[in-house]
Amino acid sequence: MSNPELIIEAAGVTRTYRVGTAELNVLRGVDYQVQRGRWACLLGASGSGKTTLLNILGALEKPTAGTIRVGGVDLSALSRRSAAHFRNRSLGFVFQAYHLLPELSMLENVMLPGLLAGNSRSAVRGKAEELLARVGLSGRLKHRPSELSGGEQQRASIARALINDPELLLADEPTGNLDSATGNGILELFRELRADHPQRSIVMITHNRDIAALADQVDELADGVLRRL
Repeated sequence: MSNPELIIEAAGVTRTYRVGTAELNVLRGVDYQVQRGRWACLLGASGSGKTTLLNILGALEKPTAGTIRVGGVDLSALSRRSAAHFRNRSLGFVFQAYHLLPELSMLENVMLPGLLAGNSRSAVRGKAEELLARVGLSGRLKHRPSELSGGEQQRASIARALINDPELLLADEPTGNLDSATGNGILELFRELRADHPQRSIVMITHNRDIAALADQVDELADGVLRRL
């Protein structure tokens, strides 16, 4: 039975990939818990397994072994379609490379997950406009990604991640492609958004200890093994 105080409960999670005849053990018996409303950071060097763990938490891939619950949902029991529905309704993703669709305007990019969730266009548009204003892009609704700076694109991607009011926000190196000043602005935005919705949980991966110091909880992955700092 899941603990209602925890947004994430993972036990004995392993992930092994086959490379030719060899096996690559990326995660080795990871136990991981995050309380609801917490900002957690996964710290680790490149190749440590942190992105793999984030993908598993986001129902983007399944572990080789172990159990994982997010928001009380057993991710291993989800079909591909159910996993897609869960991601759309319960999770928000912020990627290092933004992943905005180049042919769509900022408003259309932010609206897309809301429309895929089956919400009315008028309601989604109103929510998207509100979120873009919240992240400082009210004057950029009709602009396409190529017309925005990296920091503006990341702000738009954060707005997109929030369109369906997710209970968990997963951020993969959200400042990794930005200069330090712009990156600090993005981190400040995360702090503000967390204050707006204190029950929303954040898991952010980074290799930067200064960024990790902002979190309530920091865990470090090294060679597929997780330890609490």
